[in-house]
Amino acid sequence: MKQLPWRRLFAAALAVFAPLGASAAGDVSLDYAYYSPPSLVIRDQGWLEEHFAEQNRSVKWVLSRGSNNSLEFLNSGATQFALTSSISAFVSRANGQPVKTVYSYLWAEPSVLVVPADSPIQSVDDIRGKRVAATKGTDPYFFLLRTLERHGLGSRDVRIVHLQHPEGRTALEQGRVDVWAGLDPHMAASEAGGARFVYRNPEFGLGAFLNTSERVLSEEPETVEAVLRAYERARQWIIAHPEETADLVARETGLPVEVIRLQLARYDFSRPIPGQAHLDAIRPVIPLLQADNILRGTADVEGTLDTLLAADIAERVVQDAAP
Repeated sequence: MKQLPWRRLFAAALAVFAPLGASAAGDVSLDYAYYSPPSLVIRDQGWLEEHFAEQNRSVKWVLSRGSNNSLEFLNSGATQFALTSSISAFVSRANGQPVKTVYSYLWAEPSVLVVPADSPIQSVDDIRGKRVAATKGTDPYFFLLRTLERHGLGSRDVRIVHLQHPEGRTALEQGRVDVWAGLDPHMAASEAGGARFVYRNPEFGLGAFLNTSERVLSEEPETVEAVLRAYERARQWIIAHPEETADLVARETGLPVEVIRLQLARYDFSRPIPGQAHLDAIRPVIPLLQADNILRGTADVEGTLDTLLAADIAERVVQDAAP
């Protein structure tokens, strides 16, 4: 067989072993979610596609149905960025995954306990022994644990049915569960359909996080900054265009715009830089995570809180984008 000239062999080797960077870095992969309006705005506007096209890089979007789903994508390497609840990001890092939070795309009540309109359940005290749908590893699940604890109950005092958020709503409407720890926009759709909120608590408010991995943060800071600039642009766009945002989310989800207005009314877009307030909101949930064996016995709680956030890029991006 004819030998390739050494220069061609050398070039081929460089192509195989070229370090990640600039145009050689490959696709940019991130998730989008119906509970994250900024992700829907960015995807619709094509800002990232436009930016990365200059580097000959494509953008890949993956739909996430919940924080657990999103973290699976990130930790497996299927995506470079993940939209999660703040608690889910904390749990993932505490349990050994190299998750780093770089932005807070909204702040909200994490969940509400929902029952059918004709349910005899009138308070949390009435749910003892009842079937409660929740998605383990997500904000609604942690909200459920915190609600039970607040009322002198524990996870064993109810029958938790682990379902993804949309399936939880369906199970409630079909009578297969008695209570659902809901998540928007599915919760808003259920509310618009006549379901009742049997318990809500704004004191349990939490940040929702955009995360990446330690590797991406270390090796591709320019990629992280570009994504954060898109998120900050989307945040300001949403604040300036509430009706257009509602129309967009309605189109993406297939839900009526009236339902989406209910969802958006529960969202606060004024706290984009992850900081101490976000960590302080996580802290009261930690003992419940430990009691429910969600955290490993060897988890370094304080070390995780100290290292979860990487806010320096967000601080710069938000400052640069200020009107």
